[in-house]
Amino acid sequence: MEINSLSLPSCRMPSLLKDSRSSGSPQQQNKLIWWQNDKGVIGGKDSSVDCSSLVQNSCRKRMIHQSDGVFHDMNVEGYMPKQTSLCVLMLHYTENGFFPQAQTVWEQLLNSSFVPSVQFISRLFDAYAKHGKFDEVIDTLRYVDMRNFSILPDVYSLTISCFGREGQLELMEDMAKEMASRGIHICSRTANAFLLYCSIFGSLKEMENAYGRLKKSRFLIEKGAIRAVASAYIKERKFYELGEFLRDVGLHRKNVGNLLWNLMLLSYAANFKMKSLQREFVRMVESGFCPDITTFNIRALAFSRMALFWDLHLSIEHMEHEKVMPDLVTFGCVVDAYLDRRLGRNLDFALNKMNLDDSPRLLTDPFVYQALGKGDFQMSSEAFFEFKTQRKWTYRVLIQKYLKKHYRRNHIFWNY
Repeated sequence: MEINSLSLPSCRMPSLLKDSRSSGSPQQQNKLIWWQNDKGVIGGKDSSVDCSSLVQNSCRKRMIHQSDGVFHDMNVEGYMPKQTSLCVLMLHYTENGFFPQAQTVWEQLLNSSFVPSVQFISRLFDAYAKHGKFDEVIDTLRYVDMRNFSILPDVYSLTISCFGREGQLELMEDMAKEMASRGIHICSRTANAFLLYCSIFGSLKEMENAYGRLKKSRFLIEKGAIRAVASAYIKERKFYELGEFLRDVGLHRKNVGNLLWNLMLLSYAANFKMKSLQREFVRMVESGFCPDITTFNIRALAFSRMALFWDLHLSIEHMEHEKVMPDLVTFGCVVDAYLDRRLGRNLDFALNKMNLDDSPRLLTDPFVYQALGKGDFQMSSEAFFEFKTQRKWTYRVLIQKYLKKHYRRNHIFWNY
Protein backbone atom coordinates (compact mmCIF):
# COMPACT_ATOMS: atom_id res chain seq x y z
CA MET A 1 0.00 0.00 0.00
CA GLU A 2 1.46 3.33 -1.12
CA ILE A 3 0.86 6.37 1.10
CA ASN A 4 0.85 9.86 -0.45
CA SER A 5 1.64 12.37 2.27
CA LEU A 6 -0.02 15.77 2.10
CA SER A 7 2.38 17.33 4.61
CA LEU A 8 -0.49 18.29 6.88
CA PRO A 9 0.42 20.26 10.01
CA SER A 10 -0.55 17.65 12.59
CA CYS A 11 -0.26 13.93 13.13
CA ARG A 12 -4.02 13.89 13.60
CA MET A 13 -4.55 15.20 10.06
CA PRO A 14 -6.25 12.87 7.57
CA SER A 15 -4.02 10.67 5.44
CA LEU A 16 -4.53 10.16 1.75
CA LEU A 17 -4.24 6.49 0.95
CA LYS A 18 -4.01 4.83 -2.40
CA ASP A 19 -4.79 1.10 -2.21
CA SER A 20 -2.62 -0.40 -4.93
CA ARG A 21 -3.34 -3.98 -3.82
CA SER A 22 -7.07 -3.90 -4.38
CA SER A 23 -8.33 -6.44 -6.86
CA GLY A 24 -11.28 -4.32 -7.95
CA SER A 25 -11.69 -2.16 -11.04
CA PRO A 26 -9.09 0.49 -11.96
CA GLN A 27 -11.49 3.16 -10.72
CA GLN A 28 -11.69 1.43 -7.36
CA GLN A 29 -7.94 0.92 -7.26
CA ASN A 30 -7.34 4.63 -7.78
CA LYS A 31 -10.04 5.71 -5.33
CA LEU A 32 -8.74 8.17 -2.77
CA ILE A 33 -9.90 7.51 0.79
CA TRP A 34 -9.83 10.17 3.48
CA TRP A 35 -9.54 8.88 7.06
CA GLN A 36 -10.98 11.10 9.77
CA ASN A 37 -9.99 11.20 13.38
CA ASP A 38 -12.39 10.14 16.12
CA LYS A 39 -14.03 13.56 16.38
CA GLY A 40 -14.62 13.85 12.65
CA VAL A 41 -12.79 17.18 12.47
CA ILE A 42 -9.20 18.26 12.11
CA GLY A 43 -7.81 19.16 15.48
CA GLY A 44 -11.36 19.26 16.79
CA LYS A 45 -11.94 22.80 15.44
CA ASP A 46 -11.16 23.30 11.78
CA SER A 47 -12.18 21.01 8.93
CA SER A 48 -10.32 22.77 6.12
CA VAL A 49 -7.51 20.90 4.40
CA ASP A 50 -4.63 22.35 2.42
CA CYS A 51 -3.88 19.93 -0.40
CA SER A 52 -2.49 22.43 -2.87
CA SER A 53 0.73 20.44 -3.28
CA LEU A 54 -1.23 17.33 -4.26
CA VAL A 55 -3.34 19.31 -6.72
CA GLN A 56 -0.24 20.90 -8.25
CA ASN A 57 1.36 17.47 -8.73
CA SER A 58 -1.83 16.12 -10.27
CA CYS A 59 -2.06 19.13 -12.57
CA ARG A 60 1.52 18.78 -13.72
CA LYS A 61 0.87 15.12 -14.53
CA ARG A 62 -2.44 15.99 -16.29
CA MET A 63 -4.28 13.79 -13.73
CA ILE A 64 -7.43 15.86 -13.86
CA HIS A 65 -9.68 13.03 -12.71
CA GLN A 66 -7.51 12.41 -9.65
CA SER A 67 -7.93 16.06 -8.65
CA ASP A 68 -11.69 15.71 -9.10
CA GLY A 69 -11.63 12.60 -6.91
CA VAL A 70 -9.75 14.38 -4.15
CA PHE A 71 -12.32 17.15 -3.82
CA HIS A 72 -15.29 14.81 -4.22
CA ASP A 73 -14.11 12.57 -1.40
CA MET A 74 -13.27 15.57 0.77
CA ASN A 75 -16.80 16.91 0.41
CA VAL A 76 -18.30 13.48 1.19
CA GLU A 77 -16.19 13.12 4.33
CA GLY A 78 -17.05 16.60 5.56
CA TYR A 79 -13.78 18.34 4.83
CA MET A 80 -13.51 21.73 3.18
CA PRO A 81 -10.43 22.36 0.98
CA LYS A 82 -8.54 25.53 1.77
CA GLN A 83 -8.70 28.52 -0.57
CA THR A 84 -5.12 27.95 -1.74
CA SER A 85 -6.06 24.48 -2.95
CA LEU A 86 -9.16 25.81 -4.71
CA CYS A 87 -7.11 28.55 -6.39
CA VAL A 88 -4.60 26.04 -7.71
CA LEU A 89 -7.35 23.80 -9.04
CA MET A 90 -9.26 26.66 -10.64
CA LEU A 91 -6.16 27.91 -12.43
CA HIS A 92 -5.55 24.41 -13.72
CA TYR A 93 -9.12 24.05 -14.94
CA THR A 94 -9.09 27.46 -16.62
CA GLU A 95 -5.69 27.06 -18.30
CA ASN A 96 -6.79 23.74 -19.79
CA GLY A 97 -10.23 24.87 -20.90
CA PHE A 98 -12.37 22.99 -18.33
CA PHE A 99 -14.70 25.92 -17.75
CA PRO A 100 -17.69 24.10 -16.18
CA GLN A 101 -15.38 22.64 -13.51
CA ALA A 102 -13.72 26.03 -13.10
CA GLN A 103 -17.13 27.64 -12.54
CA THR A 104 -17.89 25.09 -9.81
CA VAL A 105 -14.65 25.85 -8.02
CA TRP A 106 -15.25 29.59 -8.45
CA GLU A 107 -18.64 29.24 -6.74
CA GLN A 108 -16.95 27.44 -3.86
CA LEU A 109 -14.48 30.29 -3.56
CA LEU A 110 -17.30 32.85 -3.52
CA ASN A 111 -19.07 30.95 -0.73
CA SER A 112 -15.90 30.97 1.36
CA SER A 113 -15.57 34.79 1.55
CA PHE A 114 -12.72 34.61 -0.92
CA VAL A 115 -10.35 37.61 -1.10
CA PRO A 116 -8.31 37.14 -4.30
CA SER A 117 -4.74 38.32 -4.66
CA VAL A 118 -3.49 40.37 -7.58
CA GLN A 119 -1.17 37.52 -8.62
CA PHE A 120 -4.05 35.03 -8.73
CA ILE A 121 -6.24 37.35 -10.80
CA SER A 122 -3.36 38.07 -13.17
CA ARG A 123 -2.87 34.36 -13.89
CA LEU A 124 -6.62 33.82 -14.13
CA PHE A 125 -6.97 36.62 -16.69
CA ASP A 126 -4.11 35.17 -18.73
CA ALA A 127 -5.86 31.79 -18.78
CA TYR A 128 -9.20 33.33 -19.79
CA ALA A 129 -7.56 35.40 -22.53
CA LYS A 130 -5.81 32.30 -23.85
CA HIS A 131 -9.23 30.80 -24.64
CA GLY A 132 -10.92 34.07 -25.61
CA LYS A 133 -13.17 34.15 -22.53
CA PHE A 134 -13.29 37.92 -22.19
CA ASP A 135 -16.75 37.88 -20.61
CA GLU A 136 -15.30 35.88 -17.74
CA VAL A 137 -12.62 38.52 -17.29
CA ILE A 138 -15.30 41.20 -16.98
CA ASP A 139 -17.33 39.04 -14.56
CA THR A 140 -14.29 38.65 -12.32
CA LEU A 141 -13.79 42.41 -12.39
CA ARG A 142 -17.43 42.92 -11.41
CA TYR A 143 -17.03 40.53 -8.49
CA VAL A 144 -14.03 42.47 -7.16
CA ASP A 145 -16.00 45.71 -7.61
CA MET A 146 -19.08 44.31 -5.87
CA ARG A 147 -17.05 43.18 -2.85
CA ASN A 148 -15.36 46.60 -2.74
CA PHE A 149 -11.87 45.13 -2.49
CA SER A 150 -8.92 47.49 -2.24
CA ILE A 151 -7.26 45.82 -5.23
CA LEU A 152 -9.89 47.17 -7.64
CA PRO A 153 -7.54 49.70 -9.35
CA ASP A 154 -4.97 46.94 -9.87
CA VAL A 155 -7.63 44.64 -11.33
CA TYR A 156 -8.71 47.38 -13.74
CA SER A 157 -5.10 47.70 -14.88
CA LEU A 158 -4.85 43.93 -15.32
CA THR A 159 -8.07 43.98 -17.35
CA ILE A 160 -6.73 46.65 -19.69
CA SER A 161 -3.48 44.75 -20.16
CA CYS A 162 -5.37 41.48 -20.71
CA PHE A 163 -7.55 42.98 -23.44
CA GLY A 164 -4.61 44.82 -24.98
CA ARG A 165 -2.40 41.74 -25.28
CA GLU A 166 -5.15 40.00 -27.25
CA GLY A 167 -5.77 43.00 -29.51
CA GLN A 168 -9.21 43.76 -28.06
CA LEU A 169 -8.81 47.53 -28.37
CA GLU A 170 -12.52 48.34 -28.04
CA LEU A 171 -12.78 46.47 -24.75
CA MET A 172 -9.58 48.09 -23.58
CA GLU A 173 -10.97 51.53 -24.48
CA ASP A 174 -14.21 50.79 -22.60
CA MET A 175 -12.29 49.80 -19.47
CA ALA A 176 -10.19 52.98 -19.61
CA LYS A 177 -13.32 55.14 -19.97
CA GLU A 178 -14.97 53.28 -17.11
CA MET A 179 -11.96 53.91 -14.87
CA ALA A 180 -11.99 57.62 -15.73
CA SER A 181 -15.76 57.95 -15.17
CA ARG A 182 -15.49 56.34 -11.75
CA GLY A 183 -12.59 58.52 -10.72
CA ILE A 184 -10.14 55.63 -10.47
CA HIS A 185 -6.59 56.87 -10.98
CA ILE A 186 -4.84 55.51 -14.07
CA CYS A 187 -1.19 54.91 -13.24
CA SER A 188 1.77 55.49 -15.53
CA ARG A 189 2.22 51.78 -16.17
CA THR A 190 -1.38 51.38 -17.35
CA ALA A 191 -1.19 54.46 -19.58
CA ASN A 192 2.02 53.20 -21.18
CA ALA A 193 0.48 49.75 -21.67
CA PHE A 194 -2.51 51.38 -23.37
CA LEU A 195 -0.19 53.21 -25.77
CA LEU A 196 1.87 50.06 -26.34
CA TYR A 197 -1.10 47.94 -27.42
CA CYS A 198 -2.58 50.72 -29.56
CA SER A 199 0.77 50.90 -31.35
CA ILE A 200 0.86 47.16 -31.96
CA PHE A 201 -2.76 46.48 -32.93
CA GLY A 202 -4.28 49.86 -33.75
CA SER A 203 -4.01 52.40 -36.52
CA LEU A 204 -1.62 55.34 -36.48
CA LYS A 205 -4.49 57.64 -35.55
CA GLU A 206 -5.44 55.48 -32.56
CA MET A 207 -1.81 55.35 -31.51
CA GLU A 208 -1.38 59.11 -31.76
CA ASN A 209 -4.58 59.69 -29.75
CA ALA A 210 -3.26 57.37 -27.04
CA TYR A 211 0.05 59.25 -27.01
CA GLY A 212 -1.85 62.54 -26.68
CA ARG A 213 -3.66 61.21 -23.61
CA LEU A 214 -0.36 60.10 -22.12
CA LYS A 215 1.08 63.59 -22.55
CA LYS A 216 -1.99 65.25 -21.03
CA SER A 217 -1.66 62.99 -18.02
CA ARG A 218 1.97 64.15 -17.70
CA PHE A 219 3.25 60.61 -17.58
CA LEU A 220 6.71 59.79 -18.87
CA ILE A 221 6.63 57.49 -21.86
CA GLU A 222 8.56 54.32 -21.14
CA LYS A 223 11.11 52.52 -23.29
CA GLY A 224 8.77 49.73 -24.39
CA ALA A 225 6.13 52.20 -25.55
CA ILE A 226 8.74 54.24 -27.43
CA ARG A 227 9.87 51.16 -29.32
CA ALA A 228 6.27 50.20 -30.13
CA VAL A 229 5.42 53.67 -31.48
CA ALA A 230 8.64 53.76 -33.52
CA SER A 231 7.91 50.30 -34.92
CA ALA A 232 4.44 51.43 -36.02
CA TYR A 233 5.86 54.45 -37.85
CA ILE A 234 8.62 52.38 -39.47
CA LYS A 235 6.10 49.77 -40.62
CA GLU A 236 4.15 52.48 -42.42
CA ARG A 237 7.36 54.15 -43.68
CA LYS A 238 6.40 57.38 -41.88
CA PHE A 239 9.94 58.50 -41.10
CA TYR A 240 9.20 62.21 -40.93
CA GLU A 241 6.45 61.57 -38.36
CA LEU A 242 8.89 59.31 -36.49
CA GLY A 243 11.38 62.17 -36.26
CA GLU A 244 8.72 64.56 -34.98
CA PHE A 245 7.66 62.06 -32.34
CA LEU A 246 11.25 61.61 -31.15
CA ARG A 247 11.78 65.36 -30.86
CA ASP A 248 8.56 65.66 -28.89
CA VAL A 249 9.69 62.93 -26.49
CA GLY A 250 13.06 64.63 -26.03
CA LEU A 251 16.32 63.38 -27.49
CA HIS A 252 18.30 64.29 -24.38
CA ARG A 253 16.63 61.73 -22.12
CA LYS A 254 19.29 59.61 -20.45
CA ASN A 255 17.16 56.82 -18.98
CA VAL A 256 16.58 55.09 -22.34
CA GLY A 257 20.21 55.06 -23.48
CA ASN A 258 20.83 55.70 -27.15
CA LEU A 259 17.40 54.51 -28.25
CA LEU A 260 16.00 57.94 -29.17
CA TRP A 261 19.12 59.08 -31.01
CA ASN A 262 19.46 55.77 -32.86
CA LEU A 263 15.86 55.99 -34.02
CA MET A 264 16.43 59.57 -35.15
CA LEU A 265 19.48 58.53 -37.16
CA LEU A 266 17.48 55.65 -38.61
CA SER A 267 14.73 58.02 -39.77
CA TYR A 268 17.31 59.84 -41.91
CA ALA A 269 19.24 56.74 -43.00
CA ALA A 270 16.07 55.02 -44.26
CA ASN A 271 15.48 57.95 -46.64
CA PHE A 272 19.23 58.25 -47.37
CA LYS A 273 19.38 61.86 -46.19
CA MET A 274 23.11 61.67 -45.64
CA LYS A 275 23.78 65.29 -44.66
CA SER A 276 21.02 65.23 -42.05
CA LEU A 277 22.31 61.86 -40.85
CA GLN A 278 25.81 63.23 -40.32
CA ARG A 279 24.52 66.39 -38.68
CA GLU A 280 22.37 64.50 -36.17
CA PHE A 281 25.27 62.17 -35.39
CA VAL A 282 27.47 65.16 -34.51
CA ARG A 283 24.69 66.54 -32.29
CA MET A 284 24.41 63.20 -30.56
CA VAL A 285 28.11 63.14 -29.71
CA GLU A 286 28.09 66.80 -28.63
CA SER A 287 25.15 66.06 -26.30
CA GLY A 288 27.28 63.60 -24.36
CA PHE A 289 25.96 60.34 -25.78
CA CYS A 290 28.46 57.64 -26.70
CA PRO A 291 27.70 55.85 -29.99
CA ASP A 292 27.09 52.12 -29.66
CA ILE A 293 27.18 49.29 -32.18
CA THR A 294 23.65 50.08 -33.38
CA THR A 295 24.57 53.73 -33.95
CA PHE A 296 27.59 52.83 -36.06
CA ASN A 297 25.78 50.16 -38.04
CA ILE A 298 22.92 52.50 -38.97
CA ARG A 299 25.49 54.82 -40.53
CA ALA A 300 27.45 51.92 -42.05
CA LEU A 301 24.35 50.51 -43.73
CA ALA A 302 23.53 53.90 -45.25
CA PHE A 303 27.13 54.38 -46.45
CA SER A 304 27.19 50.86 -47.89
CA ARG A 305 23.93 51.27 -49.83
CA MET A 306 25.10 54.65 -51.20
CA ALA A 307 28.58 53.34 -52.06
CA LEU A 308 30.25 55.98 -49.87
CA PHE A 309 33.43 53.98 -49.30
CA TRP A 310 35.45 56.74 -47.69
CA ASP A 311 32.73 57.47 -45.14
CA LEU A 312 32.40 53.76 -44.48
CA HIS A 313 36.13 53.45 -43.72
CA LEU A 314 36.05 56.51 -41.47
CA SER A 315 33.10 55.04 -39.57
CA ILE A 316 35.00 51.78 -38.98
CA GLU A 317 38.04 53.74 -37.76
CA HIS A 318 35.77 55.70 -35.43
CA MET A 319 34.43 52.41 -34.06
CA GLU A 320 37.96 51.28 -33.35
CA HIS A 321 38.72 54.57 -31.61
CA GLU A 322 35.60 54.25 -29.43
CA LYS A 323 36.50 50.58 -28.73
CA VAL A 324 33.22 49.34 -30.18
CA MET A 325 33.63 45.83 -31.56
CA PRO A 326 32.09 45.27 -35.01
CA ASP A 327 29.47 42.57 -35.44
CA LEU A 328 28.06 40.59 -38.35
CA VAL A 329 26.17 43.61 -39.68
CA THR A 330 29.36 45.71 -39.82
CA PHE A 331 31.24 43.06 -41.79
CA GLY A 332 28.22 42.67 -44.05
CA CYS A 333 28.22 46.39 -44.85
CA VAL A 334 31.84 46.21 -46.04
CA VAL A 335 31.48 42.95 -47.99
CA ASP A 336 28.21 43.93 -49.70
CA ALA A 337 29.46 47.42 -50.57
CA TYR A 338 32.51 46.09 -52.42
CA LEU A 339 30.95 43.07 -54.07
CA ASP A 340 27.89 44.98 -55.29
CA ARG A 341 30.24 47.37 -57.14
CA ARG A 342 32.42 44.51 -58.43
CA LEU A 343 35.36 45.56 -56.28
CA GLY A 344 35.99 42.19 -54.70
CA ARG A 345 39.72 42.43 -55.36
CA ASN A 346 39.93 45.37 -52.98
CA LEU A 347 38.09 43.55 -50.20
CA ASP A 348 41.31 42.58 -48.39
CA PHE A 349 42.28 46.22 -48.14
CA ALA A 350 38.88 47.11 -46.74
CA LEU A 351 39.00 44.38 -44.08
CA ASN A 352 42.64 44.70 -42.99
CA LYS A 353 41.72 46.77 -39.90
CA MET A 354 39.08 44.32 -38.73
CA ASN A 355 39.71 41.10 -36.82
CA LEU A 356 38.59 38.33 -39.15
CA ASP A 357 39.30 35.56 -36.63
CA ASP A 358 36.65 36.66 -34.12
CA SER A 359 33.58 34.54 -33.59
CA PRO A 360 30.54 36.06 -35.32
CA ARG A 361 28.01 37.84 -33.17
CA LEU A 362 24.91 39.89 -33.80
CA LEU A 363 24.45 42.90 -31.49
CA THR A 364 22.49 45.36 -33.64
CA ASP A 365 19.02 46.37 -32.49
CA PRO A 366 16.37 44.55 -34.60
CA PHE A 367 14.46 47.74 -35.47
CA VAL A 368 17.34 48.54 -37.88
CA TYR A 369 16.38 45.55 -40.03
CA GLN A 370 12.76 46.62 -40.01
CA ALA A 371 13.69 49.91 -41.67
CA LEU A 372 16.76 49.01 -43.77
CA GLY A 373 16.47 45.26 -44.18
CA LYS A 374 19.29 42.74 -44.00
CA GLY A 375 22.23 42.61 -46.36
CA ASP A 376 22.95 39.60 -48.55
CA PHE A 377 26.07 38.66 -46.59
CA GLN A 378 24.19 38.69 -43.28
CA MET A 379 21.34 36.54 -44.60
CA SER A 380 23.77 34.04 -46.11
CA SER A 381 25.76 33.88 -42.88
CA GLU A 382 22.64 33.23 -40.83
CA ALA A 383 21.81 30.39 -43.22
CA PHE A 384 25.35 28.98 -42.77
CA PHE A 385 24.89 28.96 -38.98
CA GLU A 386 22.12 26.38 -39.37
CA PHE A 387 24.60 23.78 -40.66
CA LYS A 388 26.10 21.55 -37.97
CA THR A 389 29.16 20.53 -40.02
CA GLN A 390 31.17 23.59 -39.03
CA ARG A 391 32.16 23.48 -35.38
CA LYS A 392 33.59 26.97 -35.07
CA TRP A 393 32.60 29.87 -37.27
CA THR A 394 34.76 32.94 -37.79
CA TYR A 395 34.28 36.00 -39.97
CA ARG A 396 37.09 34.74 -42.20
CA VAL A 397 35.35 31.40 -42.81
CA LEU A 398 32.02 33.10 -43.46
CA ILE A 399 33.54 35.52 -45.96
CA GLN A 400 35.36 32.70 -47.79
CA LYS A 401 32.20 30.66 -48.13
CA TYR A 402 30.20 33.69 -49.19
CA LEU A 403 32.77 34.62 -51.86
CA LYS A 404 32.56 31.12 -53.32
CA LYS A 405 28.79 31.38 -53.38
CA HIS A 406 28.92 34.86 -54.90
CA TYR A 407 31.34 33.98 -57.69
CA ARG A 408 29.51 30.74 -58.46
CA ARG A 409 26.27 32.68 -58.74
CA ASN A 410 27.76 34.94 -61.41
CA HIS A 411 28.53 32.01 -63.72
CA ILE A 412 25.96 30.68 -66.16
CA PHE A 413 25.94 26.98 -66.86
CA TRP A 414 24.21 25.72 -69.97
CA ASN A 415 22.85 22.21 -69.74
CA TYR A 416 22.16 20.41 -72.97
